[in-house]
Amino acid sequence: MTDADRYFDPGAGPGEVRLIVFDWDGTLMDSEAQIVACLHAAIEDLGLQPMDDAVASNVIGLGLREAIDTLVPGRDASFHQAFVAHYRRHWFASDGSSLFDGVRETLAICRQQGFLLGVATGKSRRGLDKVLDETGLTDYFSATRCADEAPSKPHPQMLHDVMDQLDVLPRQTIMVGDTEYDMEMATNAGTGKVAVTSGVHSETRLNRHAPLVCLERISDMPAWMSDNDIIPG
Repeated sequence: MTDADRYFDPGAGPGEVRLIVFDWDGTLMDSEAQIVACLHAAIEDLGLQPMDDAVASNVIGLGLREAIDTLVPGRDASFHQAFVAHYRRHWFASDGSSLFDGVRETLAICRQQGFLLGVATGKSRRGLDKVLDETGLTDYFSATRCADEAPSKPHPQMLHDVMDQLDVLPRQTIMVGDTEYDMEMATNAGTGKVAVTSGVHSETRLNRHAPLVCLERISDMPAWMSDNDIIPG
């Protein structure tokens, strides 16, 4: 098998797909406000200069360590530990976020059609397990990977780990996400990519990465898949 056989060829059309991997925050769950509030609270706890919501929300999708390096660069390990502790204390104490409309139905349709489903997220394992349990979606996913288990997006390792676990090739995989980090990770992993504008990055930013499609919401995905003859491989 050549490299061309392994990697997704958008020019050839999606064709047969075995695995659909979803980002979590901004793609399946409407959690931007909760995350931004917790970042602001951690920043206030540490006596740092306040920042705009847009600055804080732009790091959603990265691992927490990478988000801290972006927001407050040049800090040492003890600062990172303190920031993480404050952020997680606020996050676990805050009211939970809700799934976007149609998420549960979309995932159910994809499973019924025979696709494998996965998650690749900037959340920690503890954070992802919490929301999977709260939403009752744990059993929908055959494999999940978090930013404390592999390098943060846009590094492709999370996608590689999910594909390896399920014995699926990049050309049989689509990554669905709301940020440039998701699109870059998919490009780096050689998978297809579907963008949704429900999260923090604009359609203009997402389209720079040439996704197969840029959808308004995740609930638009089944119709798009049907229209483009995307079938389980």
